[in-house]
Amino acid sequence: MSTSSPETTRIDELMAQSGVKFGTSGARGLATSMTDRVCFAYTLAFIRYLMATGDIKPGDQVAIAGDYRPSSPRIMAAVAMAVRAAGCQPVNGGFIPTPAIALHGIHHGIASLMVTGSHIPDDRNGIKFNKPSGEILKQDERGIVAIEVEIAAGLFNAQGRAVAPVPLPEVTASIYQAYVQRYLDFFPTACLSGLRIGVYQHSSVARDAMMDIFTDLGAEVVALGRSDVFIPVDTEAVRAEDVALAKQWASEQRFDCIISADGDGDRPLVSDEHGHWLRGDVTGILCARYLGAIAVATPVSSNSALEKSAWFERIDRTRIGSPFVIAAMQQALDAGLDKVVGYEANGGFLIASDIGLNGKILPALPTRDAVIVPLAILMLAKQENCSISALLQQLPQRYSSSDRLKQFPTELSQARISAFDLGDFEQDKQAIEAVFGQFGRVKSLDRTDGLRMTFENDEVVHLRPSGNAPELRCYNEAASETRVLVLNTICMEIMANWRD
Repeated sequence: MSTSSPETTRIDELMAQSGVKFGTSGARGLATSMTDRVCFAYTLAFIRYLMATGDIKPGDQVAIAGDYRPSSPRIMAAVAMAVRAAGCQPVNGGFIPTPAIALHGIHHGIASLMVTGSHIPDDRNGIKFNKPSGEILKQDERGIVAIEVEIAAGLFNAQGRAVAPVPLPEVTASIYQAYVQRYLDFFPTACLSGLRIGVYQHSSVARDAMMDIFTDLGAEVVALGRSDVFIPVDTEAVRAEDVALAKQWASEQRFDCIISADGDGDRPLVSDEHGHWLRGDVTGILCARYLGAIAVATPVSSNSALEKSAWFERIDRTRIGSPFVIAAMQQALDAGLDKVVGYEANGGFLIASDIGLNGKILPALPTRDAVIVPLAILMLAKQENCSISALLQQLPQRYSSSDRLKQFPTELSQARISAFDLGDFEQDKQAIEAVFGQFGRVKSLDRTDGLRMTFENDEVVHLRPSGNAPELRCYNEAASETRVLVLNTICMEIMANWRD
C-alpha cells in the first residue's frame, strides 16, 4: 500500500483481523486490540451508516462519553477523530453514565457513543453506539459491519496509534446536569427524607450522579468504597468481596439501602436494609410495579416471579441483550400499549414510553439505566410503609442465582451446549439427565438463548455463552434461596469439568 494513498477497509474484515467484535452491548475486545485505528474505523463506519439511513447528516453533533478504565480517554480521542473525519462535530460528555449520554442524544436528536467495557476487566474495553432514537439494534450492527471506510494515509503508525492525537473538546457539563435533573423533576421534593442510603462508589461513573440525586431528594447519603483503580463490578455475578462489604456496612452503619452500579452506570446494585444484594431480575419487577407498567419485556433468563405476580397485562420474553429487549418493547408500542418498560437480569431498566405518575412525566429512555431502579424500589417501600426486605416478601417466592466460568472459550461453550441438541426431545432429555439427573426429570427446554432446562420440580438450569467475553454463564432458579445456591454450586462444578 502506498503511504500517500488512503487505506480502504471493511468493518467485517477488521473484526476478523482485530478480534474486536459486536456482542450484546456494542463492540468489545482487548484494550490492546482496540487500537486508535480500529476504534476510528468502527466509529467512522457507524457515522457513515447513520448518514446512509438519514438518521444524521454532515455537520451534526455527535456526543461522546466514557468510563473510568485506563484505556477510555485514548479511545474517546480516537472516536472524536473519526467524528471529525466524517464531517461532524464531537461533543464531550466526559466521564458520565451510559444512560446520561444516551439521554442527551435522544433529547437533541443526535448520535452518541459511550466508550466502556461495562463490568468486564479493565484489560478490555468497548464502544456502545446510539442512534438519535436510542441504542443500535441487531439490524444496525449488520449494516455497520458491511460498511467500507477509507482511512487517510499517515493518520496512524504501524501499531495503530494516532500519529497526531487531537485533544477532546472541553466537557459539556450540561449533559450530566440534565441526567440528574431528570429524576429531580419526576420524583416529589424531599421524597427520600428520613432514609439513610449508602452509595458504594468504587469506580462507577454513576457514583457522583447517585450521590447528587439521592441527596437532592432528601436522603442522608454516605459515600462508601470509592476507588481510583478500576473495579470490574458485575451485577449478575457479584464478587464475594462485594457481598461481604455490603453486609459489613449494613451491620456497622445502619442503612435503609445500599446502592451501586457497574462501571458505566447502566446496571444497578440494590441491597435491602441488611446489606443483601437483590437480584437484578427481582429489582426489575419491583421497579416496573412502582411505575405502573402495563407491558414488560425481559430476557428468558429473568426470574419467573414476573409472570407469577400477575401484575402486568403483557410480558414478552426475549434473547439476552438490550437490543432484543428494545425490539420487544417496540412491538408492544406498535400494538398500541403505553407504559411499556423492559429490564434485564443484570438489573438494567429501560423505559420505552413516557411514564405518568403523581402528576409528573418521566420521559422515555429506551436504554439500560441504573438510577431509576433504587429510586423506584425505595418509593415503593415507602408507599407500602415497609422495608425493602418486607417488600420482597410480597413477590412470589422464586429465587435465582447465577455465576460464570471465566476464560472459557465461546467455541467450547457452544460445543458443550450443542451436545444436548440431538434433534429429538426425548433424546435431548436423556442426554441432559445423564449429566444433570440429580435434579430430576426434564419437563421442558427453551433454546431462545442458550439452553434453559426446566425440571419437573420447576427448578431451572440455564446455560449460555457470554456475548461479551470468553465466559460460560449458568443461571438457576428454585423455590428457596438455600436450594438455588446449592443448585448453582452443583452446576458450576459440573461445568468446571467441561474444560477438559
